[in-house]
Amino acid sequence: MPATKTSTSTPSPPPPSSAAKNIDGKLAKLGLRTDMDRVLHLPMRYEDETEVVTIREACLRGGHVSQVEGVVVKNEISYKPRRQLLVSIADETSDIQLRFMNFYGSQVKQLAEGTRVRARAEVRHGFLGAEMVHPNYKVINEGAPLPTSLTPVYPSGEGLSQTVLRRVIADAMKRVDWQDTVPQAVRTRLNLAEFQPAVRLLHYPPPDVDTHALVERSHPAWTRVKFDELLAQQLSLKSAQQARREKGAPVLAAVGSLSRDFLAALPFKLTRAQARVVDEIRADLGEGYPMQRLLQGDVGSGKTVVAALAAAQAIDSGYQAALMAPTEILAEQHFRKIAAWMEPLGVKVAWLTGSLKKKDKVAASELVESGAANLVIGTHALIQNTVQFAKLGLVLVDEQHRFGVGQRLTLRNKGSDGLVPHQLMMSATPIPRTLAMTYYADLEVSVIDELPPGRTPIVTRAIDQNRRDEVIERVHAAAQEGRQVYWVCPLIEESEALQLQTATDTYETLAASLPDLVVGLVHGRMKPAEKQVIMDAFTAGEVHVLVATTVIEVGVDVPNASLMVIEHAERFGLSQLHQLRGRVGRGSAASVCLLLYQSPLGPVAKQRLMTMRETTDGFEIARRDLEIRGPGEFLGARQSGEAMLRFANLETDGWIVDQARDVAAWLLGSDRPEAEAIVEAHLARWLGGREEFLKV
Repeated sequence: MPATKTSTSTPSPPPPSSAAKNIDGKLAKLGLRTDMDRVLHLPMRYEDETEVVTIREACLRGGHVSQVEGVVVKNEISYKPRRQLLVSIADETSDIQLRFMNFYGSQVKQLAEGTRVRARAEVRHGFLGAEMVHPNYKVINEGAPLPTSLTPVYPSGEGLSQTVLRRVIADAMKRVDWQDTVPQAVRTRLNLAEFQPAVRLLHYPPPDVDTHALVERSHPAWTRVKFDELLAQQLSLKSAQQARREKGAPVLAAVGSLSRDFLAALPFKLTRAQARVVDEIRADLGEGYPMQRLLQGDVGSGKTVVAALAAAQAIDSGYQAALMAPTEILAEQHFRKIAAWMEPLGVKVAWLTGSLKKKDKVAASELVESGAANLVIGTHALIQNTVQFAKLGLVLVDEQHRFGVGQRLTLRNKGSDGLVPHQLMMSATPIPRTLAMTYYADLEVSVIDELPPGRTPIVTRAIDQNRRDEVIERVHAAAQEGRQVYWVCPLIEESEALQLQTATDTYETLAASLPDLVVGLVHGRMKPAEKQVIMDAFTAGEVHVLVATTVIEVGVDVPNASLMVIEHAERFGLSQLHQLRGRVGRGSAASVCLLLYQSPLGPVAKQRLMTMRETTDGFEIARRDLEIRGPGEFLGARQSGEAMLRFANLETDGWIVDQARDVAAWLLGSDRPEAEAIVEAHLARWLGGREEFLKV
């Protein structure tokens, strides 16, 4: 009988318990899936549990947070004035009451008389003497050692206590690979702390640490973490840029008869800034890899004509171009303007939106698919599966931050012959330099930093709602002088929660107050055809006052409109206020923007209105907007919440962005074999599975 073979393999670890799986699921909701994710889940603040003072000393310090230790001498549930647990502890100097308004039955048993407790909270002097309300506490044995470092307090989620987070993070720190992914030469040159000591200090800072630097995140340990985070982002975006350059794109080098005839037919001359940007785009379109360029320009700087010239170059080169805008009003504005320029030159411009009747959609799609349409302009309808292009060479995306990454990718993926179309993204929301360097490091950026001549400066005033009647009189006077007026409201229908004046109510009020004027109304719930009738009448001068929601935020161009009233201006963001204001000041008449606000104003609203009064410079407004609300809203759906910076602050850490950008360029440009391994290790540590999202 053959001998039985003895297995020498290592036994498999036991499967995780249901409790462990439950904790893992809750950690995953916080984005903490790997050990390194958990190690990089850094504290938001700290508690000092390294010192115990006597109860007497804590009482003398009243109003400060103190940690005391004593034995429970009394434990009772009181019902006056409400149900609460009252626990008295005493040491050799005095006693103090611990009061819990919300408590469990287990706590009553846990804090039984004779139990030794450490409690930490602010000491208050109430009707019954010194007390701590809902203190942090631990049941301990006599002589239990004190912590030797500050106690971290972590960002948490539902069902995750600080105790669990501290244990999970401590366990993860035993397992991770601590190898430093930043080369020694870089650390020395930039005076950076080493990775492991820096992270350990942030989790377990010693009692003598510079607490102010720790809280303000200016400590060298924080600088190292911020640098690593920014380096990962720069490496990812720049790697994506390099990867795109390896893809093939149609070469749109021809600047032929259409481009020349188009320029010659324009009733104005390009500004120096427009001409410079056109040259930058033309050079990109002539390359065999996809252009990925962001065109920035303030409201009214003339981005549309630059986009049209790019489209003309694509058409001259035998390809189609597509322009996608986020709203029908904006898309139609582009269509009317560009079609008026191009159709007399023999270009077929197709119009495609979701509101078209089925037969019109089919007809437009056939024009695009057959190649009969050289240029197609529309909304999200352009990215539907039913829309196929014969030979798409250029994608133009207006107000790009209002589209999701997936939407822009879908349009870009409609190229043919395995080639990726060039892409030009436009934004009238100027992006501050540091933000552009950080979140748009994978893009080339062109800036139109000059307004066309003849634009009049806009005077901005903030006016309390109580002076509404005066504003209506001013509207009447402006209309009698032959000028037109926008009156913008933030909501369409009544909301009791916000109690805002609505567009429909305002329309009725103004129509009644100004019987000799024609008052129109447009809002987002009207059918496109209805909206267009009103907009056409306003453009033709037949409507004196246009009451509107923010559907007129971008793209509307009526030079005769020189007065704008923005209702409840305190409810709008800075960028939106600036966009709205840009609808006036487009003609030769002096223009005014009146910001009607409801008192009292909060501090953020005050800042916004003050900024609007002080400047019309879109780049300065964007800089202040970044200060007020951070980078999130500038980026729209470009990044996921996970990909946002967690530690670096773009307002205060711009110098670290510069360093990270230079090191990323050095690593990616290096031909040393170890450079590639360094890049991979750093990206794996900081981005893990999230890296792919940055690459789009």
